[in-house]
Amino acid sequence: MNILDENVLKDQRELLTIWHIPVRQIGFDISRKGIKDQEIIPLLIQQHQATFFTLDFDFYKRTLCHLRYSLVYMDIDEDETAHYIRLLLRHKEFNTQAKRMGKVIRLSSFGIWLWQIHAEKEISVPW
Repeated sequence: MNILDENVLKDQRELLTIWHIPVRQIGFDISRKGIKDQEIIPLLIQQHQATFFTLDFDFYKRTLCHLRYSLVYMDIDEDETAHYIRLLLRHKEFNTQAKRMGKVIRLSSFGIWLWQIHAEKEISVPW
């Protein structure tokens, strides 16, 4: 399940839907508007293999790695959110839920960086 933070723009969510990428968004399809950051992690643990996409840097922390979900911090312009989500979901290293689980990922136009469970160092993955 792909879950968008409430900070993802409506037009970007609609674009993902047009591209047939299933998403649910905090405050619209799941949970409530204004949910606190610290409430999101327990919500993700309750879901089945959720990938959470956000523009909030606070979610890019090694300590947030968990086998039941993945976090994707998008260090990009908010108008490019849908494009980068689609790129990540099509990337050979991340194109299945199983490949994404247990990772905290940072996307930018320059590349992909991630933390994963039991890793001592941040990993860089080229686009």
